[in-house]
Amino acid sequence: MRGMLRRYASLLPVGEKTPLLDRGEGGTPLIFCGNLSEDLGITLYAKYEGVNPTGSFKDRGMVLAVSKALEEGARGIICASTGNTSASAAAYAASAGIPCYVLLPAGKVAQGKLAQALMYGATVLGIRGNFDEALDLARKASEDLGIAMVNSVNPYRLWGQRTGAWEICEDLGTPPDWHAIPVGNAGNITAYWQGYKRYTELGRTSSIPRMMGFQAEGASPLVTGLPCDNPETVATAIRIGRPVNAEKARDAVAQSHGAFQSVTDEQILQAQKLLASREGLFAEPASCAPLAGLVAMKERGDLPAGIRVAMVLTGNGLKDPDTALQNVSAPREVENSWEALREVLAP
Repeated sequence: MRGMLRRYASLLPVGEKTPLLDRGEGGTPLIFCGNLSEDLGITLYAKYEGVNPTGSFKDRGMVLAVSKALEEGARGIICASTGNTSASAAAYAASAGIPCYVLLPAGKVAQGKLAQALMYGATVLGIRGNFDEALDLARKASEDLGIAMVNSVNPYRLWGQRTGAWEICEDLGTPPDWHAIPVGNAGNITAYWQGYKRYTELGRTSSIPRMMGFQAEGASPLVTGLPCDNPETVATAIRIGRPVNAEKARDAVAQSHGAFQSVTDEQILQAQKLLASREGLFAEPASCAPLAGLVAMKERGDLPAGIRVAMVLTGNGLKDPDTALQNVSAPREVENSWEALREVLAP
C-alpha cells in the first residue's frame, strides 16, 4: 500500500526535495458499527486509526513532519508526549536514520507506548512533571539546540492529519453529519476541521460536519474554559491541561456549530468494553471518549435520531493493555479434564 505522502502528494506541501518517508500509514478502515448504530438510533462509523504503523493516528502527521525536517537539514527531532507521539516520532526517526529525543511525564505513560519508543531506539527521558511542563522543556531544547520539534505545534503535523478527513469523505461519498473525536492537545480536531474545509474549497464536497470534541472530565479545559494545572484521567493520551491548539479547536467547533463535552473515567471504561463487546473493536481508553459521550447524550435525550456520525478511534487497545485488564474479569481456571470442561461449557 502506498504511504500517505504519495497518495495525497497534490494536497500536501511536498516537492522534489522532500524525502517521502513511507511506512504504509493512512488508508485506515472506516468501519460501520451496526450494533451500536441500532443501540444509539444513529448511523455510526469508526475510523480505526489503531492500524497505522505504530498503532495510532499520530503517524499521519509524523510522516510529513519528519520528512520536512529531513528536507530542512534537521540533525534530530524532539517531542514531549503522553505516549503515542513518542512512539510515532521514534519510529519515523529510526526509518530516517536520525536521533529522536522524547520527554515523557514520569510514571504517567502506558507501558505499551513506552516500550515502542524504547524499542525504536529513542532517547527517552521521564520528566518529574506533567505533559504541559514536558512540552515547555521540549520547545526550549528545540530552540536552543536546533532539533526539530515534532509535536502538534509543528504545522506539518496538522497538515498530515488532515488526510483522515479526506479518507472519510472518500469512503462515505459525503462528509458525516457529526465528526466525534477525543481531544487532548486539540491538534487532531483542528486537523480534521481543516481537512473538511479544504475539500469544500476544492469542490469535492459541499458540506462540513459538526465537530464534536470529547474530553475526560479530569482534563477538560476546553469544556470548562479554564486551564487544568493537574490533569488526571485513565485516558492517558488526553491527559493534557493546556492544549497548545486550543484556539484553533475552539474556532473549529464554533464555525461548525459543534461542541466540547466531557465524560468521566467510568464512562470511558464502560465505552471501551461496549465497543469491544458489541463491535469487536479494541481501542485505547482515550479513543473511547467519543463513544462515551454519544452514549451519555442518548441517555439524556440530546442525540439527534438518524444522524450519520464518524468517530475517530485514535489508538489501538494494545497500547494500554494494563488498563483494559483491570476493567475485566480474570480468566476462569478449570481442572484439566473433560468432565470439568463440560460442566462449564454445557448450557
